[in-house]
Amino acid sequence: MMTEGQEAPAALLGGRYRLRTVIGRGGMSVVYDALDESLDRPVAVKVFHPGLVDIARQEAEQGVLASLDHHNLVSLLDAGVVEDEHGTPQRFIVMALVHGQDLEERLGLGPLASRHIAEVGYDMAEALHYIHDRGVVHRDIKPSNILLVDYGNRADRARARLTDFGIALADGVERMTADGVTTGTAAYLSPEQARGGDVGPASDVYSLGLVLLQCFTRRREFPGSLVESAVARLSRDPVVPEPLPTHWQRALTAMTAREPAQRPTGEALVALLRDVVIADTTAEDRVVDTEASGAAAPATATDTTRSTGPSAGTGQRPATGSHPATLDVLPEEALQRTTAMAARLFDAPIALVEVLDEDREWSQSHLAEGVDESARHISFRNGFAPVPVPVVIPDGSAHPEMRNSPLVTGPLGIRFYVSVPLVRHDGTAIGTLAVLDTRPRTATEDDLANLRDLAALAVSQLELRQESLRSTSDSLPLPPPTAG
Repeated sequence: MMTEGQEAPAALLGGRYRLRTVIGRGGMSVVYDALDESLDRPVAVKVFHPGLVDIARQEAEQGVLASLDHHNLVSLLDAGVVEDEHGTPQRFIVMALVHGQDLEERLGLGPLASRHIAEVGYDMAEALHYIHDRGVVHRDIKPSNILLVDYGNRADRARARLTDFGIALADGVERMTADGVTTGTAAYLSPEQARGGDVGPASDVYSLGLVLLQCFTRRREFPGSLVESAVARLSRDPVVPEPLPTHWQRALTAMTAREPAQRPTGEALVALLRDVVIADTTAEDRVVDTEASGAAAPATATDTTRSTGPSAGTGQRPATGSHPATLDVLPEEALQRTTAMAARLFDAPIALVEVLDEDREWSQSHLAEGVDESARHISFRNGFAPVPVPVVIPDGSAHPEMRNSPLVTGPLGIRFYVSVPLVRHDGTAIGTLAVLDTRPRTATEDDLANLRDLAALAVSQLELRQESLRSTSDSLPLPPPTAG
């Protein structure tokens, strides 16, 4: 059996296509990098394994697919039938050879920036609108069938193209599978596909919603076997992460509605994802404009008088280090929600979070109305590593390290303090989440558990941002050609 990258036999397929190397392999076919000797151009040739499908049915369906011509589809250029060494008919199709990665490979390298996910979604929405308008349903939308095309022109983003119509349905074409048989990839099936019911354009929209959700979470929403995956989606809706911006939550929830009639299709889907692109692009531009105008970046105080509790700083220093602004909006929003929820949890006037990311320092505060603005200058780090364990100070006026602190004796009059560390997945403490109050009080084990959960959510967002900035700023080598 030939493996990817292995040279193919020096065969001239159909008297025209010289097979060169294997560039892809699936359960139904092998894909070759080939040369079209008639036109002297590289192409991709997919050779189906003999005896898998009825040739007449396949020819009828490919006749429909050959008529599709759109910039977000991988074009079908030619098709034919040859005989293998046993005289069994074997179908092949010829497609444009695409330079780039598929989305599955790209996600394996790290997260995509939010705006780039939106652009992939918009490209796919246009592709689906086009094929659905012509009576074709793809039925197998998944990351490996979405190619990110590199045209070699140093564009700021790859263009997404949909490929592999192997199990597509077209109007007037007999099904290639029996009624009631589930087709598609288990993790991305729509509920109606999982039930073996009628499949229409809304099914492709649901699958695309799961793909875009995976771009954020880096995991399949419904993993497991066909039965496990199908049962999961029939019993619950996908979980859209709360920290995502409102426009993304609205789009993903609509696309993955359990009832097909509730999902946007056609022009409505295109408009929905166009709005998401605009919202993400506007958010990026707003961050860039703010930094260019010299607005203050998140800062920390410089006072260095404490070891385990907070201190009041008198000065500020800007965050250091250069960084892309791609995902600055998302972590700031997540940290704002984290501090607001922490304050509500304790019914306290002040909640603060501070974290040292690899490329900048973050500080966010939630202050109740009437709290002195000096609370925004409280620092937890002061040049030292974050305290790796929870800290509870029921009454600062009786605590040996806090009773003489300006936080206690000054205008803030802080008495109660509780904090938990922000801990990365590798166990490294990178910051502190704290709640402060002017009343002496205690923190229960449940209180600490809830605060730790909030800290974990904040860290997950910062780690997503960190990986995204790294992946979008690194210069990746040109990947080998790919075809559907």
